[in-house]
Amino acid sequence: MNGAESLLRTLVGAGVDVCFANPGTSEMHFVSAIDRVEGMRPVLGLFEGAVTGMADGYGRMAERPAATLLHLGPGLANGLANLHNARRAATPIVNLVGDHATYHAQYDAPLASDIVGFARPVSAWVHESTSAGSVAADGARAVQSARSASGQIATLIVPADVAWLDAGEPADPLPVAAPSPVSSASVSAAVDALGNEKRTALLLRGASLRGDGLVAAGRIAAATGARLFCDTFAPRLERGAGRVVVERLPYFAEQLVEALAPIEQLILVGSTPPVAFFAYPGKPSWCSPDDAEILHLAQPHEDGVGALTELADALGAVTSGAVAPLQVPDHPTGSFDQFTIGQVIARLLPEGAIVSDEAATSGLGPAIALATAAPHDVLSLTGGAIGQGLPLAAGASVACPDRKVVCLHGDGGAMYTLQALWTMAREQLDVTTVIFANRSYGILNIELQRVGADSGPQALSMLDIGNPDLDWVSLATGMGVEAVRVDQIDAFRDAFASSMAQSGPRLIEAVL
Repeated sequence: MNGAESLLRTLVGAGVDVCFANPGTSEMHFVSAIDRVEGMRPVLGLFEGAVTGMADGYGRMAERPAATLLHLGPGLANGLANLHNARRAATPIVNLVGDHATYHAQYDAPLASDIVGFARPVSAWVHESTSAGSVAADGARAVQSARSASGQIATLIVPADVAWLDAGEPADPLPVAAPSPVSSASVSAAVDALGNEKRTALLLRGASLRGDGLVAAGRIAAATGARLFCDTFAPRLERGAGRVVVERLPYFAEQLVEALAPIEQLILVGSTPPVAFFAYPGKPSWCSPDDAEILHLAQPHEDGVGALTELADALGAVTSGAVAPLQVPDHPTGSFDQFTIGQVIARLLPEGAIVSDEAATSGLGPAIALATAAPHDVLSLTGGAIGQGLPLAAGASVACPDRKVVCLHGDGGAMYTLQALWTMAREQLDVTTVIFANRSYGILNIELQRVGADSGPQALSMLDIGNPDLDWVSLATGMGVEAVRVDQIDAFRDAFASSMAQSGPRLIEAVL
């Protein structure tokens, strides 16, 4: 058994049984070892940004890490944007990066680079394996690190000779510590705050936005009148009929300030104080009220679900919180825009669906309509690096093959990682993609005005992607995904209904 095989067997033994990959020469012994390691599913992506985005989507839904397999420093660099998003989402990922053989490093070959330097900003743990005999133990440590706290990225760099030389037996899984319990003092402080009649809000993140955490938060809100918020781009949010209602914070700084202005106390549960996405001339960066008291019920690495449950019990909160009703809209007629499209999606979305949302400026309509649709999960663009939605949807589908996945995507952002469509076709993933084709970087046109920059014809052309128009039907069908173009609401309704009634990847280009 060589180092590659011992490492893969270690990963499988530790519960890491999917590898999203775009390998090269230095990783060929990993490629070969997959045929000898039962239980490891390889999923090929045609661009490293798609690979890392798929690992993110998988980790968010499976709640355990997948592995990636990337080729040297340039391959890792290609995947950094979606590793950045995954880090912001606290997604567990075992990020494997091949390197030149140890004895070859001295020659400064063309693909040589500072892999550690590339990896460190997006990784909580980085390690370079030095021998085939120790690589299995390194792999066990990588899994342990990835599953630590709320989830994080562990990057293991494996030189080619470490992979091909003879190695020992796989390493046993290492224990994974449960999230740290919150202190009784933090719970007591929150009890006191919720009893002082000041206007209070809880800002929830992580596991607090699903399952028992959401239920406990609803109990607290029902007992005290506290408002429940989540970040604009929460990693994963359970939403729809029967779920406790959580208000999503606005994106733009002045709207965020306005939303929080009445709040006198802000209790953070796995979250951090809200700040503006960008600095703008004359607009605030810090968006919480200056005179509001900020309390930490649970830090991101702590057990937010347990903290909320303990807090609800301490308050004597026995009544369930208000939940969203099931209220689907009628089939819309007439206009064709993000709001009528959202109404169709909300009416036809099946229970248990997963929505990967990178619709950008076209996302408001679906978000409003889906609030009272069938219960579903929403995955958002956590780190703001566009090009996440398609691979996120693909990875979520690999993790949950029995659930329909709907990807809502702007046409500009989708071009960053459209290669994920090919993986959807290859793996026959049940993903329906809706491309909002406004032929523009719509959000950047808004940002251009907000920062106060001059905008002449040349400047505006930098934000225009309609010359020539992208042909998403051709792009999708060229990668094996059935696709249709629509520009009327009745046609969209028919296309979306057909897709919901069938399995497999499909794309609808909605020309706005």
